Amino acid sequence: MMTEMNSSGPFADLGDLDAQRIWEGVTGRVVEGERVTLAVIELDPDSVVPEHRHENEQVGVLVSGRLEFRIADETRRVEPGGTWCIPADVPHEVRTGSEGAVAVEVFAPARTDWAGLERLEGRSPRWPKAG
Repeated sequence: MMTEMNSSGPFADLGDLDAQRIWEGVTGRVVEGERVTLAVIELDPDSVVPEHRHENEQVGVLVSGRLEFRIADETRRVEPGGTWCIPADVPHEVRTGSEGAVAVEVFAPARTDWAGLERLEGRSPRWPKAG
């Protein structure tokens, strides 16, 4: 059975989902399934996702901005359209430049550890751009 992502049912626009503070300068809008989490991650300019690891496999695509992304011992500059795949329990970190970035990521199994994150209500998504 699919986990309902909001009170209106299985559909929502990103702007209807509260942003969650993941780290300082890093927020996510999350769609939860029973076995998977889809997240649109917004990274402020000059932000850092510190080295960490988790039990979840993580795949993603960059939709705007640029990232310096380190997975294990390999570092790459990622530009829009660039993708990544991080196996479970592999250390990784990310840095943004002066323009910040937006990424779409999928985590499996679902990110149950994000359930208690601070909600940031009323914040408009950076992507997709309106108009």
